[in-house]
Amino acid sequence: MAAPMKRTLVALHRATCSSLKNAEASLDLRHAVPLYVPVRTKKRYFVPPAVGTKGKHQQENMEAKARAAGIVFRQEYLERPINIACTAGIFDPYVPPEGDARLSTLSKEGLKQRTEQLRQSAASQLAIRKVKEHDSQFTTKTFAEQAQEIFIEAHSALAQFNKEKLHALVTERCYPEMTRGNRYKTISWRFVESLEPPKVVHARCPDMVSKGNLYGQVTVRMHSKQILAMYDRFGRLLLGSEEQPKDVLEYLVVERHLVNPYGRWRLHGKIVPSWAPAKDPIIKTVMIPGPELTPGQEFDTLNYEVPKPKPVQWNK
Repeated sequence: MAAPMKRTLVALHRATCSSLKNAEASLDLRHAVPLYVPVRTKKRYFVPPAVGTKGKHQQENMEAKARAAGIVFRQEYLERPINIACTAGIFDPYVPPEGDARLSTLSKEGLKQRTEQLRQSAASQLAIRKVKEHDSQFTTKTFAEQAQEIFIEAHSALAQFNKEKLHALVTERCYPEMTRGNRYKTISWRFVESLEPPKVVHARCPDMVSKGNLYGQVTVRMHSKQILAMYDRFGRLLLGSEEQPKDVLEYLVVERHLVNPYGRWRLHGKIVPSWAPAKDPIIKTVMIPGPELTPGQEFDTLNYEVPKPKPVQWNK
């Protein structure tokens, strides 16, 4: 009796197994844990990372770790920051009359220039009124001397290359223009005297970014005598002279942020008229390689002649 029962149980087990296999095949079911590991069939070769993606993956991982830790990264803006402590240029610049400091007011041309200046002074008077509303101590009589003092202190700080003092005396627009190209150079500058008293010739009161954000720009005419000499890093003279002063006619633009209660008048730029004579060229210094000397040998005993450069044809 036991043997037929055993056979029946084995047949029932086989039938159930075959039915389960047919069900898995029909439903396309798979086991959660495979019974074999595909080790030999897996291709093992090195795939180099793409160009420029090495730092990106690290950055993404760092951001994901920071978010998981509860740290919020600061958002990066692509906009360019602007500085509102000063304007980006000179608004409605003053046009100096041709022949200024050479023509007499009694001559015919001088009288024409005088009448033209009186016509253009209406806008300057309106701007001066706006400036006086924000700066009660502003007067055209005393401001010209104040602007001349700012000019002298700024150029003295430039010769000594005092950055802190120079930033307090010139605007952010004027600073790179004054310091560009002065590296490895020595500047000797001195103010000698005023040939004519400085005077205010032009004034404008523009606004920037928003209406009511006012800036005061005052143009001061200054005719003086100055001494300028520039040396390179080896002490060779590049420009000017320390013994011979020169007469200089300049039109200085001094600016102030009127809305800012802590604002101050600073040098903003210069106006160079189109009829002004050309500046003196800077003498370029170069190094000419000489012969190699042995220990104990002097250069004067060689009678060495400096070779002249060969003429080369070129076009611009």
